[in-house]
Amino acid sequence: MNGEDLLVRFEDGILELVLNRPEKLNAFSEPMMQRLTTELIHARVDDAVKVVVISGAGRAFSAGGDIASMDGAQPTEVYEHIGLLNRAVLAMTALPKPVIASVQGFAAGAGFNLALASDLIVAADDAKFVMSFAQVGLTSDGGGHYFLPYLVGPHVAKELLFLAEPLPASRAYAYGIVNRLVPPAELAAETTKLARRLAMGPSVALGQMKRLVDRAFQSSLAQMLEDEQTAQVLLTGSVDHREGVTAFGEKRQAKFQGR
Repeated sequence: MNGEDLLVRFEDGILELVLNRPEKLNAFSEPMMQRLTTELIHARVDDAVKVVVISGAGRAFSAGGDIASMDGAQPTEVYEHIGLLNRAVLAMTALPKPVIASVQGFAAGAGFNLALASDLIVAADDAKFVMSFAQVGLTSDGGGHYFLPYLVGPHVAKELLFLAEPLPASRAYAYGIVNRLVPPAELAAETTKLARRLAMGPSVALGQMKRLVDRAFQSSLAQMLEDEQTAQVLLTGSVDHREGVTAFGEKRQAKFQGR
């Protein structure tokens, strides 16, 4: 099922959402953000969806906000436009399923932040990430001030924000921003390989892991211990846990069902 600015593909439990404005380096449009949010919300209640992959058509992941469309925009229009991005980011983080960003070319500005909002990033080794906001006299939106310090610490985050210099994929990998670094020709295959592995995993447990990790910096140790305890009690009653224990005893690969 395809939309003009977002392509939607589904196969073997993997929902792929392709940012599709290659002539604009996949800069965000309102229809793109609205459709992205809708698909992410639907994926939350669709048991067939195990993993979401977000990628970009053409030679870039995303240039972020469409700067040309912002020229002369009224404050209310800017507020509403950023609100569309915010809803997409919140839908990504609220989704109790892994989200993989597959990045080639540039991930710039809010495009960088959309990748940061994912759970895992697979990147081509010639990709570049850039917090480009300072170049146009703006500050980050789309959660950049939240995700970036969480990953790299405040000093590196400020350097990337203040200087707006491209961050090579190799350095992003060294910082822990990128999980897998591959030659450009292998990006799609490596992303699919990772997505399939996750799709075959214990979906309910993965959802709990995502929730707990995302809450780590906002919780005390005592609260995290309690949350982990509660999650384990919930998961010990799951079909996947029973299958995992049985498979371990029988020395075979577990066949998880996501429940």
